[in-house]
Amino acid sequence: MSKFVYAGGTFDLPHAGHVKFLQQCAELGTVVVSLNTDEFITEYKGRPPVMTYDERAAVLEEFTSVAGVVPNLGGADSRVAIDVVSPDFVAIGSDWATKDYYKQMGFDQAYLDDRGIWLVYIPYTQGVSTTEIRARLAV
Repeated sequence: MSKFVYAGGTFDLPHAGHVKFLQQCAELGTVVVSLNTDEFITEYKGRPPVMTYDERAAVLEEFTSVAGVVPNLGGADSRVAIDVVSPDFVAIGSDWATKDYYKQMGFDQAYLDDRGIWLVYIPYTQGVSTTEIRARLAV
């Protein structure tokens, strides 16, 4: 019986760090990406993504490590998408280890425990990020 892995994010300007993250998620089980909507990104970051939701979803759906993409309809409240996916694992980058991920996502450990979900930190890929790529493009 396959385990399901929830991996949420924006995945704007897909890069090698995204590829590596999703490949490592796939080592845990079947990966479903909860993709942030354009509206939520604009609200949260104060600017729209470079790529639209449909463009980002189309790219992610071609990754061999991704079984499916669902919209993060809850915005800041990730419980909505997590409950849709019903995962065994929520996978996040280790760069979140020093941040308040629970507050960011709108849930707490009790929510995960009640559903039997494990929070797993995936090693962050140093040296590449969407922010860094955007800076390269500004030159």
